[in-house]
Amino acid sequence: MKLPSRAPTAVAFVLTILAAAMSAHASSHREAPSIGGMPRVDGTDFYLFNSYEGVAANGTGGRAGYVTLIANYLPLQDAYGGPNYFKLDPNALYEIHIDNNGDAKEDLTFQFRFQNNLKSIALPIGSQMVPIPLTQAGTVSSPNAAALNVNEKFSLTLVRGDRRSGTATPVMAPAGGAWFDKPVDNIGTKTIADYPSYAAQHIYSVNLPGCGIPGKVFVGQRQEAFAVNIGAIFDLVNAPVGVITDRSKIDAAAANSIQNKNVTTLALEVHKSCLMQGSETVIGGWTTASVRQSQLVNPAPPSGYDTAVKGGGAWVQVSRLGHPLVNEVVV
Repeated sequence: MKLPSRAPTAVAFVLTILAAAMSAHASSHREAPSIGGMPRVDGTDFYLFNSYEGVAANGTGGRAGYVTLIANYLPLQDAYGGPNYFKLDPNALYEIHIDNNGDAKEDLTFQFRFQNNLKSIALPIGSQMVPIPLTQAGTVSSPNAAALNVNEKFSLTLVRGDRRSGTATPVMAPAGGAWFDKPVDNIGTKTIADYPSYAAQHIYSVNLPGCGIPGKVFVGQRQEAFAVNIGAIFDLVNAPVGVITDRSKIDAAAANSIQNKNVTTLALEVHKSCLMQGSETVIGGWTTASVRQSQLVNPAPPSGYDTAVKGGGAWVQVSRLGHPLVNEVVV
């Protein structure tokens, strides 16, 4: 039986990966000691491919001409992550970079920032109205539902040129303003009866600055696309080769111990004309996460959400990926 909180797969098939400015090694989950202690900014995969939704065999129709960019973060999320679940770091900066002239430097950067809004929903406890400590107070079926006690939002900014000194322009949400609602994680069927339909309401059509063709953006929890018996692999590769490589066993717990894990996906679909420069038809892409150079922990934080830590100083890159996760054990 699959756990009810399992989220849908982010990507089924990668058509093209055009990576630049990256290490040649495979991506991974918590692959370094430092990032292992910072899971919210740990990048697990990066995908860059031609969109294929509704595209005919001759390359026309549907989303032909669009490019899909996907960055996955926060690996190994359990399907039972309450009460806080798996919110991304509001003190971090998540970025997807595009190099469109072959110099291994970013020419376009899509920046994502996150914000957690606490509504302080109160319920009658005896004679008092008491704010609840839970993410939700009832059923959820639409963006920023009334029963959501903590509503996670994200902003999107397009930077042309250097990621820190280039021209930055915010991308406006369809409802106005700079913040988009992010779907809450897949809590379970009592809270969210139809998670795919609920999550689909958070796929936004956006007008990217300097691009005359609308694109799309989605940020939310997706099922882990990788398959591995992670315990056996790191126990001196303590598994038969057939168990590791047999695709028919991909959903068997003995062969894929992370089948019910999730990641958080940052996905963009952008028309190729908005990513290319001049006559150049090859682009490269990668994703990074950065945190402030210094952090101060407040010994007496005020009441609220995310009030305990304040950051300052320059952005410092702590994660960088240009590939999807590949099982380097069997390559």
